[in-house]
Amino acid sequence: MKIRAAVLETMGVPRPYVDSKPLVISELDLEAPGPGELLVKIHAAGLCHSDLSVIDGNRPRPVPIALGHEASGVVEAVGANVTRFSPGDHVVLVFVPSCGQCLPCAAGRPALCELGAAANGQGTLLSGAKRLRCGDQEIHHHLGVSAFADYVTVAQQSAVRIDPAFDLTKAALFGCAVLTGVGAVVNTGAAPPGSSVAIVGLGGVGLCGLLGAHVSGARQIIAVDLSDEKLQLAAELGATHTFNARADDVVDAIRDASVGGVEFAFEMAGSVPAPELAYNVTRRGGTTVSTGLPHPERRLEIPAASLVAEERTLKGSYIGACVPSRDLLRYMSLYEQGRLPVDRLLSGKLELDDINAGFDTLADGIAVRQVIILG
Repeated sequence: MKIRAAVLETMGVPRPYVDSKPLVISELDLEAPGPGELLVKIHAAGLCHSDLSVIDGNRPRPVPIALGHEASGVVEAVGANVTRFSPGDHVVLVFVPSCGQCLPCAAGRPALCELGAAANGQGTLLSGAKRLRCGDQEIHHHLGVSAFADYVTVAQQSAVRIDPAFDLTKAALFGCAVLTGVGAVVNTGAAPPGSSVAIVGLGGVGLCGLLGAHVSGARQIIAVDLSDEKLQLAAELGATHTFNARADDVVDAIRDASVGGVEFAFEMAGSVPAPELAYNVTRRGGTTVSTGLPHPERRLEIPAASLVAEERTLKGSYIGACVPSRDLLRYMSLYEQGRLPVDRLLSGKLELDDINAGFDTLADGIAVRQVIILG
């Protein structure tokens, strides 16, 4: 079938993107779903820093590639051997398909699926197939999803069925921002009620992390960002203290406010200075969690002796260490109870043709979560 999709042919083109147009809205051929795959009509797709990192070259991927990974939609058709989905099902798509058989999957850590990671790195679906073409040229899939399109073919392991009554525009955010941000606090950090927490970086993931800290009962939530507007929103969403990262002596100020440093610090910005700041504001015996993905050649420097002398913990969190089929539905339930107000993060709705301007807005740090409406 013919579809419209946003295709990136060259990484690292100069800004503004509204002029250089790194994403080209192209007519592609989409193959029917193969065994274990679904055809999904996309309703909404969020603009995420993980997409921006491919556009600007900080997260290298094979090109040409159809971008987009945070989305919701409706199943249109299913391939052979699909037992978990039927046409008409409402789904949220997730960007790590899990095979269920490798060692991490068997250990209950599907976010670290080895086959899923290999497929994502090669720009294929979980089966190794590519279902997108432009004439005779194959187009790579982005994280098994390629959601900036009106239709996608995905592995059934890339989808979670949701209640059809749940608003599909808001549902899109749960596939990446919510799973990653809330999961980092709840699963990876496992911050208990009464903890002191710092959130460094207040994009969509960071603000979801803040919501996760709030719903988990943190007694102190310190929000850190470069944007005063995002700091104001953080305060409205439950932050007890806010600090602009550009301020002089910001580390000392945060350690003073938390009486020696926070017990849990979460870096959610994706630039190397952010995890360094997060580590520096963590107290003795505390835990620092990083969710950001800077360029793979960048290095993080920390005082090595502090890991032992202060019994510190530094760990990463990918997709919030979530089990999507379990956690996504839990977080949706919390939203419906009014305890996880994810809708406050929606910055605006765009059409597919406005995607390059949308990524300019994201790169400028103005928006939290913009959503392209396709359905």
